[in-house]
Amino acid sequence: MKNVRVDTFIKLPDKRCLAYTEYGDELGMPVFLLHGLPGSRLSWGMLPDNPFPDGLRIIAPDRPGYGRSHAKPGRTLTDLSDDIAILADALNIQSFAVVGVSGGGPGALASAWKLQERIHAVSIVASPAPTNAPGIFEGMSKTNHFFMKLAWYVPWLSNLNIRLLGIAIRHNPAHYIQSMKYKVHEVDQTLLKRPEIREILIKDFTEALGNGSQGMVDDMSANHGHPWGFPLGQIKARVHFWYGELDRSASPAMGKYLSSKVPNSEMTLVPGAGHLWVLVHLNKVLDDLKQTMETNQNLIK
Repeated sequence: MKNVRVDTFIKLPDKRCLAYTEYGDELGMPVFLLHGLPGSRLSWGMLPDNPFPDGLRIIAPDRPGYGRSHAKPGRTLTDLSDDIAILADALNIQSFAVVGVSGGGPGALASAWKLQERIHAVSIVASPAPTNAPGIFEGMSKTNHFFMKLAWYVPWLSNLNIRLLGIAIRHNPAHYIQSMKYKVHEVDQTLLKRPEIREILIKDFTEALGNGSQGMVDDMSANHGHPWGFPLGQIKARVHFWYGELDRSASPAMGKYLSSKVPNSEMTLVPGAGHLWVLVHLNKVLDDLKQTMETNQNLIK
């Protein structure tokens, strides 16, 4: 893996382990980078080329239930905010930015709301919106639409389905990645044909689900099975939403909804991009975030 400086964990007050990896510049401006569903702290170090701009200190935790981080069954989106605050304290970081990718987006927004005195810049990439929000399923694949609705209306069946899916991914991640082509746009299918991208996803999913699928179960419940539990309109941080024009997993309609609710925000609709765009363009997101941090006098190390 590239640019890995630290790969360790802390003990939380409730005795859970929270694993994290650090990338980039040890003395740089701190950015917490939250992976998707499924995903792990290690994925970022496997991305093509070097996605980390000079001057950024990237802290990438395993969200609860993934990788080496212990699960917190029944967790809410704001529970993740507490874990991030504790990790930041342990690293002597007062103010920082946060990036949430895909399934990590809702938790990043919850953190921006709950930790608004500490988080002053946010980037959200291909995040879902609340399941009960109007108009968000336009342009989404029927498969994703079905499973998000299942989480909302029949949570016990959704939990069972996700546990079985987790078992299937652990048993044969390559087969699951192959099956992804049926729910993504052709532009994502092209990316999935690249051997290095498949290898990244296989390693990442293997790490993410090494201790079971509880993280996925809790993500589906927190992201899609309930109201989010915090007001988007009270987020004070500058938020930049990034969505692929051809994303069928987190549709542009979701980005339009979220950006319309977060007061100090903008949305970039990336032409010709799908859900996996960030795997080869994370550097663009981080470069933009770095510029925001550099011009924000309130954000200090």
